[in-house]
Amino acid sequence: MADLIFWLFWGLTVASASIVAFSKNLIYAVFSLLGTFIGVAAMYIFLNADFVAVTQIVIYVGGILVLLIFGIMLTNRITQTVISESSFQKMFGLTVVFAVLIMVLIPVLGHTWTNGEPMAFQETIHQIGTLLFTDYILLFEVASILLLGALIGAATLARKER
Repeated sequence: MADLIFWLFWGLTVASASIVAFSKNLIYAVFSLLGTFIGVAAMYIFLNADFVAVTQIVIYVGGILVLLIFGIMLTNRITQTVISESSFQKMFGLTVVFAVLIMVLIPVLGHTWTNGEPMAFQETIHQIGTLLFTDYILLFEVASILLLGALIGAATLARKER
């Protein structure tokens, strides 16, 4: 059953990423990006990287995708915009894609894979939290001050002069 679910999420990721890459409508591309982000988060779950999966959903789906949707929806006349595909570099791009595909497939297909016993799920969030608030507490606080300064600077720049 897990293999079937994995391949369903793999198909979702590849299909929605293809729609993002080849869609002429920006709205369809952005909403297809949602499927890509969720599919990638599911791949992280299959890799037992639960913290990275939750981070993927919170940051990319909850933040960046919402920002893109608002940016497109609030921009005048962008929904009627049709993206032209008059690129002169299609053959070069396809050549690079196939070269990278071959460079990835040669080691994967040349390796003798063994079927071992599945590993038990290990929670990573507890370990990350312990390290973050013990060994790396100073860096965590410096990053929070830096982000607070960036937020204050962005609010200052966005404020209208009276």
